[in-house]
Amino acid sequence: MKIAVAMSGGVDSSVAALILEGQGHDVFGLTMRIWPCGEGEEVDPKVCCGPGAVADARRVASHLGIRHYVIDMRDIFRETIVDHFLSEYARGRTPNPCVRCNRLVKFEALLSKARAVGATHLATGHHAVIEASPDGGHALRAGRDRAKDQSYFLYALTQEQLASVVMPVGTLTKGEVRDRARSAGLHIAERPESQDVCFAPRGGIAGFLSERLPGAVRPGPIVDLEGSVLGRHRGVPLYTVGQRSGLGLARPRPTYVVRIDAETNTIVVGDDADLLATSLSACDLTWIAGRPPGADFRAAAQIRSAAPPAPAAVSLSDGEARVTFDAPQRAVAPGQAVVFYDGDRVLGGGTIVGRAVP
Repeated sequence: MKIAVAMSGGVDSSVAALILEGQGHDVFGLTMRIWPCGEGEEVDPKVCCGPGAVADARRVASHLGIRHYVIDMRDIFRETIVDHFLSEYARGRTPNPCVRCNRLVKFEALLSKARAVGATHLATGHHAVIEASPDGGHALRAGRDRAKDQSYFLYALTQEQLASVVMPVGTLTKGEVRDRARSAGLHIAERPESQDVCFAPRGGIAGFLSERLPGAVRPGPIVDLEGSVLGRHRGVPLYTVGQRSGLGLARPRPTYVVRIDAETNTIVVGDDADLLATSLSACDLTWIAGRPPGADFRAAAQIRSAAPPAPAAVSLSDGEARVTFDAPQRAVAPGQAVVFYDGDRVLGGGTIVGRAVP
């Protein structure tokens, strides 16, 4: 096969290229130039897809003896990912840009460009597994290394995309990936884990939002669940449901953000118990098989990337999902993804729009 490898400059995508080249495929590297920030802005080296990614990916490709190309995708990334990210935070929601980037940039725009230059498949360094399903289609499963599993971020992939995608490191642990990189003499073998939002400069998300959303980042009241004013916040985009730090409140017990009202520029806080939700609603649903398992079904529902999937009943109606948990879940945040699993198999998911408290 002629395979384009999406090389981010990190160890996972580099080892993906190493594995495929060793298997005898016609392999070449593609690195997206997506950085929307100014050339002089400093970037945390632990974020993925930063300005240094091009140089690292090019060096790995040279070491492996494969061709390497840089694809300018700054415009589509800004319009599709960054602008949406900013608009969601301005609405008091907490978006997940990685889910949207995988759906619309990596496995749509980049896959299209890979095909345009003759590739039959696009490979990535994601820790997830694509396999044939009994109905002749493709299934998406969690990666072998559950601590590094990235299937949560891939729930929106279609059957057509899965048929053209390869994820060689999904059956490896992170330790095994690094071992292969060391054995091959790749300079990125010890590179730190990618983290945080890839397009935020060294000042972090708060600084990025403050600069890009000056009209939305303005002080307002912090109130309790009864509406009593307890203090002032710095701007609703700078907070998320479940947040404890940065509130600046002198209270005798821990206090958390339980709700964000962007229309009134208000942050609502409460105790840890106030973060619990018995159910949630979600929209913008997509399904790996192209259709849901049924109008009503049982699944394990994961409400954020760091949360374990929780048993739940799912009911679909008018394009939305009502997810009722067997046990209340903590800090359900509108804007985040809820992903449905059957064991380690991804069924699909959607965007959280609301929650119900006990």
